[in-house]
Amino acid sequence: MAFDKLWPLLLQGAADTVYMTLWASLFSYALGLPLGVLLVVTRRGHILPAPTFNTVLGWAINFLRSIPFIILLAMLFPITRAVMGRAIGTRAIIFPLIVSAFPYIARMVEGSLDEIDHGVLEAAQSMGSTNWQIIRKVLLPEAVPSLINGAAISVTTILAYTAMASAAGGGGLGALAITKGYQQQNMEILYASSLALVLLVQLITVSGTRFTKWFDHRKK
Repeated sequence: MAFDKLWPLLLQGAADTVYMTLWASLFSYALGLPLGVLLVVTRRGHILPAPTFNTVLGWAINFLRSIPFIILLAMLFPITRAVMGRAIGTRAIIFPLIVSAFPYIARMVEGSLDEIDHGVLEAAQSMGSTNWQIIRKVLLPEAVPSLINGAAISVTTILAYTAMASAAGGGGLGALAITKGYQQQNMEILYASSLALVLLVQLITVSGTRFTKWFDHRKK
């Protein structure tokens, strides 16, 4: 295929991939970040102990995480249609991406907050800080480098999900590689789309690493 015909396809595919990844990541973090905080602070012995709630929340998150994305995608067709107005297409795929990603992000956030020395929390409590102040001014700021690193991993995972979303009529580079590349035996499109996906993943990974080092005060 001539370059002048391949280039517009790659640009459109990349734009659709970034569109799905960006919005799915934003909404997934809007749900996953507070849930991750709750998973930590409601543990027995933490600042807001609620063991029963913590167990139920952890079970629900683990249940959603255990469902493979492609199966979840099919299971959510009726709900996706009700929420997004249609069950297929680039825009519609954002909803199942969110449902699949936010439990993963909640666990990533939980892992980041677990790295904080408990002594820092005890010091904040001894100075009379409220629970909300501890979360907002101690837990989250102290975990920023790890949270950024986890965000890079989460976003690349969501990016990988967009490639599988082509099974439900989603757009993006994954759909381009499968429908116009593999299925039509056009190896130029297949390899070019795959390379573009690799470049996007590398861009996210390198950016995440740089921002992690920038915000990590422990290494300064």
